[in-house]
Amino acid sequence: MNHRQRMQACLKGETIDRPPVALWRHFPVDDQSAEMIAAAHLHFQQSFDWDFLKVTPSSGYFVYDWGVQDVWRGHPHGTREYTNRVIHAPEDWLRLEPLSPHKGHLAEQITALTRIIEAIGKETPVIFTVFNPLSIAKKLVGDEELLVHLRQYPDETSRGLEVITEACKDFVTAVIGQAGADGIFFAVQHAQPSLLNQEEYFQFGRPYDVPTLLAASDGWLNVLHLHGNEVYFDQFTDYPVQVINWHDLETKPDLASGMKRFSGAVCGGIRQEATLNLGTAAQVRAESEAAMAATGGERFILGTGCVAPTTTPYGNLMAARRVVEGAQG
Repeated sequence: MNHRQRMQACLKGETIDRPPVALWRHFPVDDQSAEMIAAAHLHFQQSFDWDFLKVTPSSGYFVYDWGVQDVWRGHPHGTREYTNRVIHAPEDWLRLEPLSPHKGHLAEQITALTRIIEAIGKETPVIFTVFNPLSIAKKLVGDEELLVHLRQYPDETSRGLEVITEACKDFVTAVIGQAGADGIFFAVQHAQPSLLNQEEYFQFGRPYDVPTLLAASDGWLNVLHLHGNEVYFDQFTDYPVQVINWHDLETKPDLASGMKRFSGAVCGGIRQEATLNLGTAAQVRAESEAAMAATGGERFILGTGCVAPTTTPYGNLMAARRVVEGAQG
């Protein structure tokens, strides 16, 4: 099987030659231009031959055209620090202007994605990272400030979320319809009790998530990423996605339980920090083999709960790639 055939069979629960595997990472500094972000991702894929390539742009890529600024200061996960936000008062949400995927920094992302897809060929699926509207709102106003605005100024903040959602829908349409991606990696960050309770997420998360994902319905490989601890997993099992990815070794449910509660495929099995980054190749293999045993290697993609740190040893990345070769279907 080639990568595309293997992934499509995996999503259908069909017999495959081996479990798929994919890891992803940020490419700081290189993620500031279409040429370099394309080159970095292509080199990464050529080095490890993942079963799908997740394109991971700068964490702030979606908000640059609204005036947000950030800087690279060496975070090991490859994320950048924000130096200028654009929402300071509740009425600022009402001033948000629509964005076009054909202008500015968003257009740069489409250019980079198009180059990657053209170079990588049809046998390897490519998906692009899209943060959900609530996560984008956080980048506009700040982490703690967003929670204050949601609770004290819900009407103004909701108006902002509506504008963000329309921009997300237009961008997702371009990612799949124009650039030709196979789907999106939809990152959700607030579905955990330390940030929002379940009722709050139903009010401020879901109504904006679902329209964005419906805009990606032409994609066949849409991955939902639930970031954080004690995530509201069961709130998302009816989302229109084919794969759910979460920190399965650090928060409930485990992979086997997740498979019972979600009809699609699950992605995980390796701890990104303790094992992939700070552990040994033997530990990576052990966690990977345990994940394959727990799922039976069906409707399962070997991966981590989030990005591989930029400091991850080459041998640990390669151990994750090679371990599936010993698990023939």
